[in-house]
Amino acid sequence: MSKLLRSRYFTRFLYLFVRVYSATFRLSVENEKEWRAYLASGGKVLLCTWHQQFFALIRHFSGYREASPAIMISRSRDGELIAGVAELAGWHTARGSSSRGGRTAMHEMIDRLKTHGLGAHILDGPTGPPGVVKNGALKMAMASGAAIVPVYTVPTNHWHVNSWDRFIIPKPFSRVTIKFGPLRHPEETDAPGAFEQTRKKLENEMQPYLLHF
Repeated sequence: MSKLLRSRYFTRFLYLFVRVYSATFRLSVENEKEWRAYLASGGKVLLCTWHQQFFALIRHFSGYREASPAIMISRSRDGELIAGVAELAGWHTARGSSSRGGRTAMHEMIDRLKTHGLGAHILDGPTGPPGVVKNGALKMAMASGAAIVPVYTVPTNHWHVNSWDRFIIPKPFSRVTIKFGPLRHPEETDAPGAFEQTRKKLENEMQPYLLHF
């Protein structure tokens, strides 16, 4: 069974299932034009979300494939499946996390951001704690000159999984809003405590959109 779940046939089935399932959502998108105009003008953008909320983003994010976007995904068994779905959606995957291969994956993400301009990052993945912004996103943004754009998914009706992040799956035909926050431009600095202040500010801004159960 585990071999089947890791096969390219199952990955393709899962991707098609997500696309068809997500097509039932009554989707609305807010504040997307600002960052897309910034990207089109030559700016670099790192879209950032919580692990809890990425399911509802998959179909919509496949529309960005022309920008050759990149995302960091862990080398775990679950990460292998997620990476396959992301690649079918048109995203390049840099494989690694804080526990394995993180430095290499981060450098790959920085290079991709510098070259292509668009990336995404799951702030508290792959294992939490939930709602805690880890250092990777800020390091990538500062090293590449990318602006951070928070992304939230707000469903009216959903199920949640009994996992560390209370992963949410919107119910069929529910209304789902994808909200993009304003562009944030973290600047690299050696000032004492400045990095932690920037990290905490982003965390405080995004935590109110984390769903609690």
